[in-house]
Amino acid sequence: MWVADKWQDYEVLDTSGGEKLERWGEYRLIRPDPQVIWDTPKGRQWRKPNGHYHRSSKGGGEWEFFDLPEEWTISYRELTFHLKPFSFKHTGLFPEQAVNWDWCAGLIGRAVSEGRSVKVLNLFAYTGGATVSAAAAGASVTHVDASKGMVGWARENAASSGLSDASIRWLVDDCGKFVEREIRRGNTYDAIIMDPPSYGRGPKGEIWKMETSIYPFILKCRELLSEDPLFFLINSYTTGLQPAVLSYMLHTAIDPIRKGKVEADEVGLPVSGNGLVLPCGAAGRWIGQHYI
Repeated sequence: MWVADKWQDYEVLDTSGGEKLERWGEYRLIRPDPQVIWDTPKGRQWRKPNGHYHRSSKGGGEWEFFDLPEEWTISYRELTFHLKPFSFKHTGLFPEQAVNWDWCAGLIGRAVSEGRSVKVLNLFAYTGGATVSAAAAGASVTHVDASKGMVGWARENAASSGLSDASIRWLVDDCGKFVEREIRRGNTYDAIIMDPPSYGRGPKGEIWKMETSIYPFILKCRELLSEDPLFFLINSYTTGLQPAVLSYMLHTAIDPIRKGKVEADEVGLPVSGNGLVLPCGAAGRWIGQHYI
């Protein structure tokens, strides 16, 4: 498992009864987590959270706040992220992805140190964790998300991280339509990152379902790879898309046209209360042959 264990401003304190207790900077939040199917004793640290998201039996849920600001920031290495709890339990950041940010930044930094300019495409880019990490490592990044609000939030994170003048293109667009246009334009990228949703709808009502949509989308995206690409990263929070599935897709979609190495695994966060690891989805990584 790839574990995001380099955080200072974030930690999972404990998990029990379908919930996780987290520290985000100086604030503690309780949020539901479908992976937490065990029911272990809850200690005193659970008693006074700053926020608690209560899931409804009818779907969705709502926040209950106790002395929590509307917005605050936390840092990871040299990056600073804005947090603000919003609908469906999210805070605007997936801290387990730090393990992928570090991996991407390492490959980008290596290529840049060799004098190479690196173009990265970040699809379904959300609030820009991967974008700002890649930009801080020296890449030129194209950040694409269909939500104007999320792109604005990502720009705030870039500014807070000292990257206001970095080479980042901020695009509010449907990822599928954007990829098709880039193929027609003949544009290419040295690295592609994608964090697609389990389910969604396109601008004309097109249905995106991860299980049926992701492989054709990977086949399209591979047409955007440069002649000597660094990497191709897929994140998945969809139940059923195990690491072996991500590995199989990358082997069959990318390797036939660009030789390299494929690896896939679960992504997780350490639980400080007991030394165990909470699984948080999966990731598949393809690495170009010159960077293995």
